[in-house]
Amino acid sequence: MMLVHGFTEDRRIWDPLLTGMEDKYKWILPDLPGSGRSAFNSALPQIKDFADALLAIIENENISKMALIGHSMGGYISLAFTEKYQDKIAALGLFHSSSYADSVEKKEARDKNIGFIQKNGARLFVEQAIPGLFSEDFKSGHPEEIRILINRYANFEPESLVLYLNAMKQRPATTGILKTITKPVLFIMGEEDKAVPLKDALEQCHLPQISYIHILTHTAHMGMIENTSLCNSIIDQFLKQIDI
Repeated sequence: MMLVHGFTEDRRIWDPLLTGMEDKYKWILPDLPGSGRSAFNSALPQIKDFADALLAIIENENISKMALIGHSMGGYISLAFTEKYQDKIAALGLFHSSSYADSVEKKEARDKNIGFIQKNGARLFVEQAIPGLFSEDFKSGHPEEIRILINRYANFEPESLVLYLNAMKQRPATTGILKTITKPVLFIMGEEDKAVPLKDALEQCHLPQISYIHILTHTAHMGMIENTSLCNSIIDQFLKQIDI
């Protein structure tokens, strides 16, 4: 079972979710190149290139087939991996993620973020970006948890964040993968998610032959933190039904 983190994150974003499940499955939690303990690699300019990085990991671990769940940008990479290496997929999960390409407005927003990072650095960007990933109720009730995340991820190298933003901006739509995949697909979506709006997620969840659909109420883009216990249960039940 591989969990792929998203933008301005690393493998530690999954830690709350694994509570009680550490020994139930074999977990692979990569730091994507440029995140966490993984060195920046300018030779990976596209989302599909990160799929090859995941392939290298499972080949090194002698894994022939796995369930793959990606959060946000990690979902984009998981879809790209599935497109290239579907024979290695036992199941796919989109955790607050989407198969849609960026809209014109989204691309413009990414360009603005790139300019902001290049001018002001990573810390100020992370300080402004991370709170917007959470619901208003969570932000007001758990300011210390958001501050922990900001402090953890404020030391990102600016070139890593810029590379990720460009890769996301340029990625093609991968909706066709959802239409043709024969393996189970898990959709976890947030009722208050502004990064991947509920409307967009609902438009896609009927496309696969086999879909498991979960809407997290009072939750935005960070279900593994905002709604940990429920997400833990959802993924555990999903994995129990997969034949690997």
